[in-house]
Amino acid sequence: MPDVTRPALHDISVLVRPSTPEWPGDVPFSCGWTSRIADGAAVNLSRTGGSPHVGTHADAPLHVHDGWAASDALPLDAFVGPALVMDVTGAPLGTLALDADDPRFAGVERLLLRTGCTTAGGMFPATWPVIDPALATRLAGRGLRLLGVDAPSVDERESKSLAVHHALFAGGAFVLENLDLRDVAPGRYELLALPLRLHGLDAAPVRAVLRREGGDQV
Repeated sequence: MPDVTRPALHDISVLVRPSTPEWPGDVPFSCGWTSRIADGAAVNLSRTGGSPHVGTHADAPLHVHDGWAASDALPLDAFVGPALVMDVTGAPLGTLALDADDPRFAGVERLLLRTGCTTAGGMFPATWPVIDPALATRLAGRGLRLLGVDAPSVDERESKSLAVHHALFAGGAFVLENLDLRDVAPGRYELLALPLRLHGLDAAPVRAVLRREGGDQV
């Protein structure tokens, strides 16, 4: 019998609030009230603002190349389906020593990397490990549809070329960043991480959820 005391879905989205770290120099998340019942209004109306890159989000190809697809063209099927969570916590910073021929990658369409360098705890990490752009190209060529990371980016913090982004997008794969994988064990899951349908932007916020393949609880 399944443990009914545990939730069937595991939320892997970073909580977004004014204190959620933004990329240094980007526009932080903000929120407030347009009207309040306490002030005599008929309803409470809230408002939000800030960069779509704050919290869990999908980068659009437009993020790294003028003329490439914007947020409203992100394909939904890339963000829904079987996914492999791989734990690389504790790996040396820099390029991860991952082999494209690793049998764990066989048939993987969505790969989520738990680096431990997440903004979910309220701090923006100084650095984080990334995959090699050549690995990104090979995985995309073998059918990878999505690379997700708990770090703020699939590229290094100081990267100007954004080579991993380019390799993934050029190969037909997509990008999911700022996940919260702190409580997720390595293994195979079903991912549901639909980007909001926002027009013409370089990224879109996402509510990302995992559940065990076959409907088992996480």
